[in-house]
Amino acid sequence: MRTAIERKRDGNSLDAATWHEIIAAYAQGAVDDAQMAALAMAVHFRELDLDEIVALTEAMVESGECLQFPRVPFVVDKHSSGGVSDIVSLVAVPIVAACGVPVAKLSGRALGHTGGTIDKLEAIPGFRVALGTKEFIAQVERVGCAIAAASDALAPADKRLYRLRDRTGSVPSVGLIVASILSKKLAGGAHGFVFDVKCGSAAFMHDEREAVLLARRLVEVAARFNRPAHAVVSAMSEPLGRCIGTGIETIEARDFLRGMRHDARVKELVLAISAKMLALGGIDDGERRAVAALAEGHAYERFVAMVEAQGATRAALESLAVAPRAHEMRATRGGTVARIDAVSLGNLSRRLTSRASTAGIELAVSIGDLVERGQPIATIYGDGVGAHDIQHAIEILDTPESVLPLVLATL
Repeated sequence: MRTAIERKRDGNSLDAATWHEIIAAYAQGAVDDAQMAALAMAVHFRELDLDEIVALTEAMVESGECLQFPRVPFVVDKHSSGGVSDIVSLVAVPIVAACGVPVAKLSGRALGHTGGTIDKLEAIPGFRVALGTKEFIAQVERVGCAIAAASDALAPADKRLYRLRDRTGSVPSVGLIVASILSKKLAGGAHGFVFDVKCGSAAFMHDEREAVLLARRLVEVAARFNRPAHAVVSAMSEPLGRCIGTGIETIEARDFLRGMRHDARVKELVLAISAKMLALGGIDDGERRAVAALAEGHAYERFVAMVEAQGATRAALESLAVAPRAHEMRATRGGTVARIDAVSLGNLSRRLTSRASTAGIELAVSIGDLVERGQPIATIYGDGVGAHDIQHAIEILDTPESVLPLVLATL
């Protein structure tokens, strides 16, 4: 192990056999955290080449069980690198399933200021996120989709390594990020993937070039495992949707699927991701099919079917309500919305949802919007945060601001 650490420290590559030996030994406790932390830090500074990423990914996949879908010819999964008010999974999964392509979505919990899909779904009374392997596979086959928490049996070496990287400041390495994401996705058994890589001030990757590199590596490594993949690099310098919280985002997704919300940014990214997922499943006119599934109510009914299959009821979903309104924030001046601090708003929403799952913040503006003095620009639902807490998070200037496109690149 010492030799491997020194080789990476000096900028050399490790062969596949060495990576397999290291991960197997680490999973069994023969390599301790101190040695693994040193190797992770060496990788952070020297990075991994493509062959090393493939070897590390494969080794972590082999550390646990792998799911299979023998009765379904093609299953797709998607992954987001994390964002604020990102409800794409909640909306795109039932859309794609309603169009005939099964989706096996393994998701995680909130991390830092970003929301977790699993936390959002747990706001629905009775919804079970912990599905056994057989139950998860059977639901995908029967209902066409499932969103569940990743089992500890899938890529356990990655889970242990990620916790160590988080403690030791070695998370931001493209190679380690790719291996971590793909080891879980490959173990989850899907036949193809769509990656939504966020870029911007509220994303893990602030620099667009780095985000594009991460997206490219995800697609390249997936191909080495004979898994077709697409990647979308999307802007995350402001919240994607209007609602920021856990249950409040579930309500936003529910109402979007029911045709009661029409946020343009959410719709653009949902359709882009859905079309890529459907293309993997052999449907070329994916965007048109996705629009039809929304308009005709098929996507919402598939969402209800998934909710019911995982222990909740239609009534529980449809009665889910936002916490009582506590404060309304109004513009203190007229002008153009120049900045919305999604990181700050995400952290504030965590304070709110710690008291009530359907508490949160709802924005009434986006970057580039013209506002007048006294106009409502945000509403706080629940207790624990006041209007003064979010005053600094929304900046209004005299001069118009240029608005970046939502989809920055596709691969």
